[in-house]
Amino acid sequence: MVTSNEGDGDAQPLWLSDGPATAELWTRMHAEHTRSGLWPLLLDSLDPNDGAFRPWGSGEVFPEQMSSPASHDPASLLGQWWATHTSVDEDDDMLDADRRLAVTAPFGQSWPGLAPSRQTATNPDQLAAEFAQAFLADRPQTRLGLVAAASGSEALTAGGWGGPCNYDNDTAKFSAVLRDWEHWFGARVIAVGFSTLHLSVAAPPAKEHEALLVAAEHFAFCPDDIWQGSRPYTLAAYAKRITGAHRWDFWWD
Repeated sequence: MVTSNEGDGDAQPLWLSDGPATAELWTRMHAEHTRSGLWPLLLDSLDPNDGAFRPWGSGEVFPEQMSSPASHDPASLLGQWWATHTSVDEDDDMLDADRRLAVTAPFGQSWPGLAPSRQTATNPDQLAAEFAQAFLADRPQTRLGLVAAASGSEALTAGGWGGPCNYDNDTAKFSAVLRDWEHWFGARVIAVGFSTLHLSVAAPPAKEHEALLVAAEHFAFCPDDIWQGSRPYTLAAYAKRITGAHRWDFWWD
């Protein structure tokens, strides 16, 4: 078990495998979730050459600091985050302000609202298993974590993950948004690292206007994906990248 390095050591939010995970084991544990109540996560480390396997092996998990995902409204959270990320500092000159707002064109500072949900014939759990296999092929040092949680979104909070802490140290807020994505887009939380998150997506946006709205949600959720992502750094370019994509990856600086 992983023990949080906060408090008196009584919090043990997840079980961590001693060695690398396998796709077969992840698939079996995922299939057993309804019976076991344990959600399987593929856990990556900050530095694969560091024996501490941060944050999991080092106990840098903080379940005691999290609220409940059920206490947060995803639409309100995304709108609030959007307003924060698109705000123009009073010290910015006009050129800096124009450049900042150009990133989120065509919306600028105006929150466009939530993207519509989508239907798909793709089986979300089958797609999740395929993604887990592909992820392990690329990151063979990944370990298996098991968390007592009803879903992958809730497992992040129950496991005490703090990846987005530079923006908000209450992971329950991010779990609340992810819970909606699970329902609306057939998303599944597959893998998580020190400050990274990887989802399989059964029903991604298929058209440009849909993708722009999803991209806006992603920017509110994780602005570093666009601010520090592949050039060009714009919402429109990011929307093209996620159109039809069955994988969503997030990284917080």
